[in-house]
Parts: sequence; structure tokens; C-alpha cells
Amino acid sequence: MKRFTPPEQFQVTSINGGAFEHLRQLFKIDQQTDWPEPAYFTPYLNAINANNLPIRFVDDAKVDFAERYYEQVIFETGDVPTRQQNWHDLFGGFIWCLFPKTKALINQRHVDEIALHGLKQRSKHRNALTLFDECGVVLAVSESQWKEWLRDHQWKTAFVEHKVQWGKTIAPFMFGHANYEMLTKPYIGLTGKALFVNVPDEIFCKDLVTQYQYLDQRLYEMIKTDDCLADNKQLSPLPLLGVPGWFDENNNPSFYDNTDYFRPKRRTLK
Repeated sequence: MKRFTPPEQFQVTSINGGAFEHLRQLFKIDQQTDWPEPAYFTPYLNAINANNLPIRFVDDAKVDFAERYYEQVIFETGDVPTRQQNWHDLFGGFIWCLFPKTKALINQRHVDEIALHGLKQRSKHRNALTLFDECGVVLAVSESQWKEWLRDHQWKTAFVEHKVQWGKTIAPFMFGHANYEMLTKPYIGLTGKALFVNVPDEIFCKDLVTQYQYLDQRLYEMIKTDDCLADNKQLSPLPLLGVPGWFDENNNPSFYDNTDYFRPKRRTLK
């Protein structure tokens, strides 16, 4: 399989897709003509790590790692090593701005797990944290059938038959910055990991900033109190190009006929 490579240059056309609508609306990223500097995030950033240090983005080349792992640097200094002219780290910065409490908690959990298991042995918890951090999609739902349909891979039921309900009883919020990176050059097969978050109906009527603040608090509680990322079991496959509004080609219902991408649920033989 050919290794994915994002566009080499910063170009607005790479972030024109529907999946980037929140970034365009909240950060005006489509008004940029070149790669943003780390200081670009400062007006949007209000994050404090578990060490009570303010989070800031620092040029990766200027960070003294001193044999520390990436997450340890963030925990001990508050500095997030950020590679310049890099889509992955650019999108990672947006997620820190949108989910500051959750990102700080995930950072703390990584450091705690490293203290327990070292860097060579990755625990199930740390694997789940990483998978969600890279590929997670928060699905805010106010009706329980969405979980049933999507976990059961009833793709046409969720994406076609009930398409008009997206934004009313279900809404997607990207968490995984690797998802964003790969959506700069979308391809059939691109799949994220959905985590369902129960919300009241009225949350869908709130402004976008309020929605993110609410979800950040809920995610923080789910991870810290409910231990929802103890392992990968609560993460469900989500074909990203099937999400209504995220990919123009899915306006045609026949798009979902590709069962190599929209795979039926594998049934366990008894």
C-alpha cells in the first residue's frame, strides 16, 4: 500500500471540504495564504496542563527534548513541540484549542502510563488514548438509535435514510488530527474511530463555540471518571467520507454501495 503523503504546500484548496467547515468558521484558516506560525494559535488557546502550566506551541527545532518523550515535554514544560510547515502539527494545534481540558488529561494519562510501564511497553489504555488522539471522531447524539445503526454498520440507514437528522439529533466533531491531515487528500478507505457522547437535544441549537466547550467537558469526564478509553472497545469504525456534508460524492446514495469501504458488520459464528 502506498504511504499517505499530504500536500507539500499550504493551499486553501486542501481544506475546502465539508470536514473542515468548523476550522474555517472558528479559525478563519481559509484566509491564510501561507503556513501559520506557532503564535497563530495564541488568541484561540486557553489550555493549562495537569502541571498547571499554560500550553504554548513552540517550534519543534527549538525544543530541548533531553531524552524525553513528546508527551513528557508537554507535561513538564507546557511547550507543545510543533513542526513548521506541517499539516499534522497544524491540525494538532487546532485540537488543543477546541478540546483543551481533554487534551491536557490525555497528556497526563500518557505520562502516568509511561511512569507505570516505561516507553517500550504500551498499555491498552495508552494505545486507546493514541488511537483516539489521532483518529477519533466525537459523535454527539441525543437519540440512542444512532449508536445501534453505526456500531452495527447500518451505513445506509444512518447516512442516507436519516441524512436530514444530521445536525439535529447527531453531529460529528473531529478530534483526531491525523484524520484532518488525511482529509487534505481524501481517499476511499479513509476511516476514523467514533466515540459516542450523549447530549441533550438543545445542544444542537447552541453556537459552535458553546458546543465544543460542552463536549470538551463531557469528554474530560468520560475519560477521567468513566474510563471510557481504558481500551479500544468503545471506539467504533466510521468511514469518514460517508459522513453527510463531509464529502461531495456522498450526495449520491449509490456512493454507499461500495461494500469494500462501507463494510457490513462481521457476524460472530456461534
